[in-house]
Amino acid sequence: MRRLAITTLTLLGLAAGALGAETKVGEVVIRDPWVRASLGASGTSAAYMTIEVTGERPDRLLGAKSPLAEHAQLHAHVMDEGVARMRPVEAIEVAPGTPTVLAPGGLHIMLMGVQGKLAPGQTLPLELTFETAGKVELEVPVKGMAGMDHGQHGQDQSGKMTN
Repeated sequence: MRRLAITTLTLLGLAAGALGAETKVGEVVIRDPWVRASLGASGTSAAYMTIEVTGERPDRLLGAKSPLAEHAQLHAHVMDEGVARMRPVEAIEVAPGTPTVLAPGGLHIMLMGVQGKLAPGQTLPLELTFETAGKVELEVPVKGMAGMDHGQHGQDQSGKMTN
């Protein structure tokens, strides 16, 4: 079953590469989405992107889910006694005229219980739910770990989440 899922992801990744990196739903535009490649067998990853509102009213990203992850949560990094830690947030605000950037070390979508290993060149199906624009389904390309030195997420030897 996992081999089939990995093969399917690889084929979808090749197809997604030809489609471009912008998706629009209602007045929300999602640009340059990507998912971090798996780090070992941790079962965690994170999704990043830039979200913009083209109209005059703000919108909010309320949630995300993927059939290849048990849980997806909206997260932010906060400073706690001089240490950056990730914390779940209820929603991510998207104001008109100001891109909202989900990036390593900042806002992101945390994926937990990821099935199989995510390798560069694959894609991950991801559904985003916005308050006004509604739902949008994406095939998000998986990219390597280059430049991932801040805000890495993983598990310690006991299996507990770090950061």
